[in-house]
Amino acid sequence: MDVKSYIKAARLRTLPLSISGIIVGSYLGNAVVNSMVENSAQSSIFESLIFWLAILTTIGFQVLSNYANDYGDGIKGSDKNRTGEARMVSSGAITPKQMKMAMILTAIITVFIALLLIYVAFGSENFGYSFLFFGLGMASIAAAIKYTVGNSAYGYSGFGDVFVFVFFGLLSVIGSYFLYAKQLDFQIFLPAISVGMLSTAVLNLNNLRDRAEDKANNKNTLVVKLGIVKAKKYHYTLIIGALLAAVVYTIVNFSSIYEFIFLVAFIPLVKNMITVSNNTIPAALDGELKKVALSTFLFAILFGIGQFF
Repeated sequence: MDVKSYIKAARLRTLPLSISGIIVGSYLGNAVVNSMVENSAQSSIFESLIFWLAILTTIGFQVLSNYANDYGDGIKGSDKNRTGEARMVSSGAITPKQMKMAMILTAIITVFIALLLIYVAFGSENFGYSFLFFGLGMASIAAAIKYTVGNSAYGYSGFGDVFVFVFFGLLSVIGSYFLYAKQLDFQIFLPAISVGMLSTAVLNLNNLRDRAEDKANNKNTLVVKLGIVKAKKYHYTLIIGALLAAVVYTIVNFSSIYEFIFLVAFIPLVKNMITVSNNTIPAALDGELKKVALSTFLFAILFGIGQFF
């Protein structure tokens, strides 16, 4: 077994983006817990087992999604002439059977960690919450696999953006918040929308880069359906919408000017919009994927730090 090939298929560069929602939700949820105790008993998210188990669970879902994407596109021939890093199934480094086994093993490990997370968060007395989060975990696994696998893969019909927005944004932020707070605050939807929109912007960049190849392989992403001009406008809307949602949340809950420190993360995002606007060679957008993904991760860190002030 070539371990390096499986590591490449896991696409480690996507992991910071995947845990951004967990960071934001954990900061906000932990703040609720700290507000209920004396200063001497307050703790940071890094001292919480919930945080680390949530991170591991999310990484598991992300790796599973990447394996499934590699497998699904590989067996359909969608990755034959792709731009960017090579995919393992299409290149022959990993056989479809081997990748399928890797998906099954990753799913089993992730479910085990998710069950441990649920128990740590809710114990045995909150069966309703435990059942709900177990169901969400199963839905996450199904969604990760069905993105490109099967005849009805929704990534081939333009619904990939919805998946990313819901699972990387809403579910990630609100779910991790609930693990701490055991309650729902609808204001949390605002930062969840921010993370979801930024995560979707990464996918949109990917689809802008791969539009010609996707169209040739009948992979009808939203970019293929919209066309380049409208897809670029959609990209600007995602980034500006993310900014507005975060600003509105901060104004509503304002206590210090330092809470706006997250605005620093939008500096490279503004530059990204300019780059996208001027782009005429789709392959040149490959480097922008990392920029937007890391900017989203930076946003999560700075947004969380701002909650301390």
